[in-house]
Amino acid sequence: MVFSHGFGCDQNMWRFVAPSFEQDYRTVLFDAVGAGNSDILAYDRNRYGTLEGYADDVLEICRELRLERVVFVGHSVSAMVGVLAAIKEPERFDKLVLIGPSPCYINDGDYVGGFSREDILQLVESLDDNYLGWSNSMAPVIMGNPDRPELGTELTNSFCRTDPDIAKHFAKVTFLSDHRAELPKVRTPSLVLQCSNDVIAGEAVGEYVRRKLPAGQMVLLKATGHCPNLSAPEETVAAMKPFLGYARG
Repeated sequence: MVFSHGFGCDQNMWRFVAPSFEQDYRTVLFDAVGAGNSDILAYDRNRYGTLEGYADDVLEICRELRLERVVFVGHSVSAMVGVLAAIKEPERFDKLVLIGPSPCYINDGDYVGGFSREDILQLVESLDDNYLGWSNSMAPVIMGNPDRPELGTELTNSFCRTDPDIAKHFAKVTFLSDHRAELPKVRTPSLVLQCSNDVIAGEAVGEYVRRKLPAGQMVLLKATGHCPNLSAPEETVAAMKPFLGYARG
């Protein structure tokens, strides 16, 4: 089981979820280049100019560790990274768990991504101008759960630990990407875990992803915000287990 973290995060974000599966799976956690304890010198702006570069990293990890029948668990932007990896090497993946996925953040005709293009450009511009300030203001909004401010603080601190230049580039790649056309190409059984009141990837986006995935299903969590792996790990694990073949109850 390979766990892949979202923007501004690192593998520590899985500390409440991954242990629940260690008895039954070989669990693999990693930091994307530029995050956590990764080697920043390995960052290449051309390679990581699209999400394909991150998908290639996932596949390299799988090959290096000789992983087969992989259950890929991706949070936020890493959900789409997993989609791209599964399209490239479908035989390697057994199932995908996509937490808060969004194939496109920008509204387009009937498609509701949640943001106008102007919104996204302003977001990227503010991030460019003052990354630390942006992190302090946006992380608690992304986390949600204002009654538990310690969660917003943790996400803020995680954002601030990420290399600013890499984070700014990754943000542009993330928020300006559009992978709607790739969803119908996924043959791997997929579970969308959708939070309530998610300001980054709303319920309409999760439902869109579910509809477009040929073997997709969705669970709407009671958890609010964008990071149920931190705010509601028990509910997250409970939603994953039936999909993975665990007995209910």
